[in-house]
Amino acid sequence: MKTSILVAISFVIAIGTAIAQPVSTNNQFLPGQKLLDNQGNFVNAHGGAVIFQDGKYYWFGEKRGTSASEGVNVYSSTDLCNWKFEALALAPVSTDTNSEIEEGCVMERPKIIYNQATKQYVLWFHLELKGQGYAAARVAVAVSNQITGPYQFVRSFRPNGNMSRDMTIFQDDDGLAYLIYSSRENYDLRITQLTDDYLSVTTKDKMLFSNHREAPAVFKHNNLYYLITSGCTGWQPNKASLHATKNIWGDWVESTLNPMRGLEWDKTFGGQSTYVLPVQGKKDQFIFIADKWNSRNLKDSRYIWLPIQLHTEIPTVQWMENWNMNWFQQPVSKH
Repeated sequence: MKTSILVAISFVIAIGTAIAQPVSTNNQFLPGQKLLDNQGNFVNAHGGAVIFQDGKYYWFGEKRGTSASEGVNVYSSTDLCNWKFEALALAPVSTDTNSEIEEGCVMERPKIIYNQATKQYVLWFHLELKGQGYAAARVAVAVSNQITGPYQFVRSFRPNGNMSRDMTIFQDDDGLAYLIYSSRENYDLRITQLTDDYLSVTTKDKMLFSNHREAPAVFKHNNLYYLITSGCTGWQPNKASLHATKNIWGDWVESTLNPMRGLEWDKTFGGQSTYVLPVQGKKDQFIFIADKWNSRNLKDSRYIWLPIQLHTEIPTVQWMENWNMNWFQQPVSKH
């Protein structure tokens, strides 16, 4: 009898352990390695962006199945290392075959922005319509009064009639916001200004350059605007490039130097740019965010987060197998 009881107790303990494994606290970044949330689940937020609001960071990204697009997830964190799943912020519609975000559509590159005047969170993303492959080439907009949603789909469109695939949103110091997007079958990279409510674009639209670039990520340092992009090689990694300008509507000059340093520098460490995150409370200090795509299982694609170094001739990103936020205690140059 005692043996039976001990076996039963051991079985219950084993089952309980399997169901609720304790989740350890992260205190460092491990670029390219599997990232789990505080419940032990894989963080599923690809091609995304991060916003800081009310003492927390919120990470919006593509929810992916093996290949399917399943909407936009949002996670929260106070330290950028430990993430809590908040919600499926925007889901494809399963009950309306006339909806532009019907199940089977493709939602990519979600970017989040807050409009101080309207008190709304505005979610922009690249949308491809169900059953059309990548022919639609649209941007789409959704809004919410709450940062974690749910977000209400507003509409999709081609900005000023131009195709739009990979894209990002950049909000300047003066509150003006911009859409930077790949157009004309990804040959052109364009910029257009958003309307005051951030729900559409103005007619102010310009081609930045035409050399087959995508995956734009923008940041501003010492009154210079920087733009990191990738080449167009599908899910395969390639060499990043860096452009800079003093005037966001001016000429963007490409650096002759690659901004990446270290392991697989010529393949962006096996990843593709998606966003540059300003570190809260750290003036002029930024984290480069990239996706390390797994084309056979997009859900299992990994994340590369690395600090941008500003003490070199150009902003650079040095490969590190691990690092923590103490890195930002280093002095920053005034170049």
